[in-house]
Amino acid sequence: MQQPLEGRTVVVTRAASQAPELTTALESYGARVFVCPTIEIREPDSYERLDEALDHLYGYDWLIFTSTNGVDFFMKRLLERGHKIEDLDEIKVCAIGQRTAEKLHETHTHVDLVPSQSTAEGVFIALSEFTGGATHLRGLNFLLPRALVGRDVLPKALEEAGARVDVVPAYQTALPENFDRGRLRAMLAGSGDCIAFTSPSTIKNLAKLFDTTDLGKTLPGIVIACIGPVTAAAAAEYGLRVDIQPQQQTAKDLAAAIAEHYSTTDLHA
Repeated sequence: MQQPLEGRTVVVTRAASQAPELTTALESYGARVFVCPTIEIREPDSYERLDEALDHLYGYDWLIFTSTNGVDFFMKRLLERGHKIEDLDEIKVCAIGQRTAEKLHETHTHVDLVPSQSTAEGVFIALSEFTGGATHLRGLNFLLPRALVGRDVLPKALEEAGARVDVVPAYQTALPENFDRGRLRAMLAGSGDCIAFTSPSTIKNLAKLFDTTDLGKTLPGIVIACIGPVTAAAAAEYGLRVDIQPQQQTAKDLAAAIAEHYSTTDLHA
């Protein structure tokens, strides 16, 4: 029996260190995978703000992790500064996305809240409900260790509710140093069937690499797959029509959604 992605080529733009999970899942459906990272995950230029927050953990009521990268870099720096995982015991921890929660559990960190919706708006609602209503957010202190550049929707919503929010860079996303633009262009113009985006940064950096604000012209006729609504919104900003978006924001769900898309397409072909 033919696999749903047999004969299909999927371009994966995820950082090289995180590509294997998605690659393996796609290959299990028979896909040929072309890994072309448009982002690289690096340490921030300075740890000053994160170090200050780590040295004053007792002052925070909540710690919010927006990604597995945030967990990795935060925990690494926490231990480097001579702190222990147990120092987080008195702080409520919110993990955005099931994979982020799993990463925290792997580090033996407790998780108090995993919002059902991973958008900033969904997280704010979940935090409000958890604390007993938006009015109970007033006076609470939140720490968000995340990428150097990120959306400000959640911090602004929390601040408007009367909370204090410290957004500190724990890592940064950068353009890969040895990006082969010609090879990717050839792939997109030729045998590439689908391109998978796993974060807004993968899309923004691709636009930078091709010096365009309209990726719709750069990626004509290729199926666009996005891991979730925030990434899909970034795709739309850059002129892309999103064809595939899974219900759950994991690499396995994204691969399954791509496979389902082609199963349905081939069925009606």
